[in-house]
Amino acid sequence: MVIDVLERDDLPFPRSLPDFQRLFPNEAACAAYLERARWSDGFVCDYCGTLGEPYRFANRPSVCRCRHCNRDTSLTAGTVMERTHTPLSVWFWAAYLVASQTPGMSAAQFQRQLGLSRYETAFQILHKLRVGMVRPDQDRIGGNSFDAVEADETYVGGRTRGKGRGVHDMVLVAGAVEVKQRKHGGSLNKRRTGRYAGRVRLAVVPDRSAKSLGGFIERVVTPGATIITDDWSGYAALEKRGYLHTAVAERGDMQVAETFLPIIHLVFSNLKTWLRGIHHGVSPQHLQAYLNEFTFRFNRRFYPFNAFRSLLGIAGDVTAPTYAELYTKKSRPTTTSSYLGS
Repeated sequence: MVIDVLERDDLPFPRSLPDFQRLFPNEAACAAYLERARWSDGFVCDYCGTLGEPYRFANRPSVCRCRHCNRDTSLTAGTVMERTHTPLSVWFWAAYLVASQTPGMSAAQFQRQLGLSRYETAFQILHKLRVGMVRPDQDRIGGNSFDAVEADETYVGGRTRGKGRGVHDMVLVAGAVEVKQRKHGGSLNKRRTGRYAGRVRLAVVPDRSAKSLGGFIERVVTPGATIITDDWSGYAALEKRGYLHTAVAERGDMQVAETFLPIIHLVFSNLKTWLRGIHHGVSPQHLQAYLNEFTFRFNRRFYPFNAFRSLLGIAGDVTAPTYAELYTKKSRPTTTSSYLGS
């Protein structure tokens, strides 16, 4: 019997890939999930609008054929799985691994876990799932009047051998994070201040100018929110942009930064540790995709089953890059709003 995962909010998140495979044991189970996710009240033909049971095919599980007009509808159309030759079960297991492995995994580890013969296939699946981590209709953070937002920027990368002293191949990343306050007396209220990170937003920005940093803030933070930054001039015009702005005179003093901007610095520290530990460095070409993955994981760290569900569900309005695009130096961000994360 196939379990209707969409109807079972009480299901615990599977602790292992075999446990997950019992929920989705074959292509038919994966196709049934996609069908229920797309048409909660039953199949509706995209062409003639007929509501009713479609024809289904054992050898083509991702296709539904309308009994009225005899036209086919692909269950993967408009998703990162569109036109894939990889079985649905592999995609589902891949989404589970991405959602369940808190620190993430490299493409090589991914290849071994899924038993794929080609590294390129694993690399492409991972990057296509990262496309699914970006919601085109992404909402902005800081909408709760009780939550402040900390914002800052950092360099990601390192010195390149043979290029002398200075910053080489380093990419500037802007970040913003909601600052939540734990309830007094709660079991999680163990920190000295009781503050913790809510949702985060990360984006590659070209420079530290007011245009770049202010533009990032406008795209990811709700107007009227309280924003705490250092006293860098790139943030000086935030009040004119409609925010309640508090600038901390940091002046390069890390102790001041840790005291007044602790949450965003913790996010940056976790990001760099994650990039070094899992991916052993990231090319500038693919950095935004990795920022999207980190954001997706961070924002859903307490809800792994929701992460899996949304991985396949929020990918419907984006276009996945081809393998050639992933490996060409001319490849662009996968969506127009790819800097937003999830």
